[in-house]
Order: sequence, then structure tokens, then C-alpha cells
Amino acid sequence: QVQLVESGGGLVQPGGSLRLSCAASGIIFSINVMGWYRQTPGKERELVASVTSGGITNYASSVKGRFTISRDNAKNTVYLQMNSLKPEDTAVYYCHDISFGLWGQGTQVTVSS
Repeated sequence: QVQLVESGGGLVQPGGSLRLSCAASGIIFSINVMGWYRQTPGKERELVASVTSGGITNYASSVKGRFTISRDNAKNTVYLQMNSLKPEDTAVYYCHDISFGLWGQGTQVTVSS
């Protein structure tokens, strides 16, 4: 079965940290470019970070220096470590196989005191 399954979202206070995980199955994960996107109501889905098969990363300016994307090809998993979270990071976060065009179901991240 071809799918991406996210986990790790939740409620966190400003300044806190969360780590999102995305487990892939049914695809040749190791050669694909993977990304994390986020979306808030009324806004378009936006790229947060991406990582190539060779580990080259790209970040949105709003998260650079606070978020880190990484991948473990042996586990078919991509991660998003989010530190120094701000209320404006509140969104549904989606894992995306950019090469294959596959989306996960999304996981809610809420940053609030």
C-alpha cells in the first residue's frame, strides 16, 4: 500500500519543541525528494522544508534556524524537528513525497499558552 503516515503533532507552549515523523510505505523512498508543508484555514499550503535523496535541505525563511528536516532511508522515514515554536507556527503539517506526488493525511500542531 502506497502511503505516508505522519505522527508527532500536538499542543505545545511558545518556545517549546516538537518532532514530526512521516513513515513511507510502498514507494522507493530513498531516491525521492521529501518535504513538509503546512496549511492554516483560508491560506494556501506552503512549503516548510524539503530534503533530497542526498540530504540537501531547503527551508522557508520563516522557519530557518528553528526547524530541521532529516531523513532515515533505512527506516523510510522523514522527520521535522521544530524548536523555538511560535504561535504563528500553528497549522496542519503535511508530509509530501515531492517526487512521487503523494501526500500524508496531516497532523495538527498548535502552539499556544
